[in-house]
Amino acid sequence: MAEPNLFHVDVFAAAPLAGNGLAVFLNTEQWSTLAMQRLTQEMRQFESIFLSAISPAGAQARVFTVEEELPFAGHPVLGAAAVLHRTQAPAEQSRSWEIHLPHGKVGVRTRKLGVSHLCEMNQGAAVIGATVSLAALQPILSRLSLEDADVVAGIDAQVISTGLPYLIVPVSRPALANAKIIATDLEMRLQAFGAKFILLLAVEDRELRTWDNLGRVEDVATGSAAGPAAAYLWNLGLAGAAGSIELAQGRFAGRPSKISVARDAQQHLLVSGEVWPVSHGFLEVGQQAMTA
Repeated sequence: MAEPNLFHVDVFAAAPLAGNGLAVFLNTEQWSTLAMQRLTQEMRQFESIFLSAISPAGAQARVFTVEEELPFAGHPVLGAAAVLHRTQAPAEQSRSWEIHLPHGKVGVRTRKLGVSHLCEMNQGAAVIGATVSLAALQPILSRLSLEDADVVAGIDAQVISTGLPYLIVPVSRPALANAKIIATDLEMRLQAFGAKFILLLAVEDRELRTWDNLGRVEDVATGSAAGPAAAYLWNLGLAGAAGSIELAQGRFAGRPSKISVARDAQQHLLVSGEVWPVSHGFLEVGQQAMTA
């Protein structure tokens, strides 16, 4: 009997049907970019990941949102590693994997917790970009339904990346709740600062919000944003000397999620969370449609 080639998992979750949903496709060597994009749109998750060249050491991977391919993403890498553990090393308690993305190689450690897996990726050292003054930030704020008073006083916004550059804007608790994207040119505005996406951070609560750049979909738990957010807090001395930081996200999307970030001796950021299985099965679209 053929092996399943489609897995649905929930990442950064404490139980199934929570956290950030993900579709993981296996053995996609001959699949076209167009097919991957259309399948991601069909799944209607925030992202899907497509694995090829699968081996006991890891896999090649491509990640898509419903709009585009990304060079790196966080929760797809963790979800993919959990599926690799389940399919390639089901009898082993813990394993290490290498996921090869367009951005580069990402190391992931996985550990079985019964039904779920605890997964931790090494995002490397954060790339700290330029700060953005409140005056320069105003065009961004206006596109988020925010005003100057919504930004935490005395703290600059800043661009930080561990694979995807985010413009991190420190905001008050009410501002985090009220924010929404109300323009179609946010991505162009962010590019002027060297950023790909916006990340709102309620500093006091360590809670995040981020969306696609048209504001159509709010992300539930963003692994690629968690590393930059933690680096931002540590660099500003807002997290003390804690060995790890717990970040919250997804409350406003109805899927509360928790993301843990730690630092190793090399200042590499280690982003972790649980991955729970939801379903698995077979893609019934014909091979001809996948390679066209």
